[in-house]
Amino acid sequence: MKRSKPVRAVLAAMLVAAVASGCADGADGTAAGSGAREKADIGQQGPAAAPAGPVAAAEARVERLRKQHAARVAAARKWGLAKTPLAAPEPPAEKPRITTRKGFEVEGGEDLPPVFTTVPTKERVVFLTMDDGAEKDPELLKMMTELNIPYSAFLSDYVTSDDYGYFKDMQARGVTLNNHTLNHRYLPGLSASEQRREICGEQDKLEKYFGKRPTLFRPPYGNYNGDTLRVAKSCGIKAVPLWAAEAFPDHMEWRETDQDLHPGDIILTHFRGEEDWEGSMADMVRQVMKTVTDKGYAVARLEDYV
Repeated sequence: MKRSKPVRAVLAAMLVAAVASGCADGADGTAAGSGAREKADIGQQGPAAAPAGPVAAAEARVERLRKQHAARVAAARKWGLAKTPLAAPEPPAEKPRITTRKGFEVEGGEDLPPVFTTVPTKERVVFLTMDDGAEKDPELLKMMTELNIPYSAFLSDYVTSDDYGYFKDMQARGVTLNNHTLNHRYLPGLSASEQRREICGEQDKLEKYFGKRPTLFRPPYGNYNGDTLRVAKSCGIKAVPLWAAEAFPDHMEWRETDQDLHPGDIILTHFRGEEDWEGSMADMVRQVMKTVTDKGYAVARLEDYV
């Protein structure tokens, strides 16, 4: 745990400060000048203990981090990861301002949801996203929960409607369910009204079955036009995250010419199984986490930044 040393240093400083402040107390342990604390009579309620101070809080945090790391090490070993995933830093107190990536603009789109592939941050974090919902692998839910790796789902109703319960379970585990249209159609080839049915119709489905209308939307194939963004905004969409890299069970594909990860990059993968891939979703997670961890990144929760 690389971050434990600074925490312990702070804890040590707190302990020194606590000892120093104790010198101002009386020899019997009472505060100087305050008079001795009166004892309660037998059978009467005594005075309440003083609340835990910063030292106790720091100690509790160190212990919590130690246990979390130990659990992550054990889970990584259980699920066959090459290395233990790095823990993400605390979410930012204020989310960064998201703007449309250069070259991804539409005419008159200044007030439309931004389209982006990377979140502006200096933290060495990336974001894992999964599209459509075709494969419903129960092992994926267990694996990601035990490893405590956050991810975001972008769902299409035509492949999720046969088992909403799977995604309800996923949601209960802390995964945000976002919009990927009703039928995964090529949106620029549709009229505005047809796009409305695809995008706003999926909003309605997600609200009906999962209790919430999402604010994030990903167009199928990453293709969109001005109508797409205007329709999306009209039914509650605030941002359109695309991706900088795509993960498969046996390799990664990259958008950027340097073929590498960068702080804030969004990684795309799909709900797929061995019928479509030469591997399972667990294999995909092992592959992407090896790449992410080898490059010194942690996976953070997209919705904490967007």
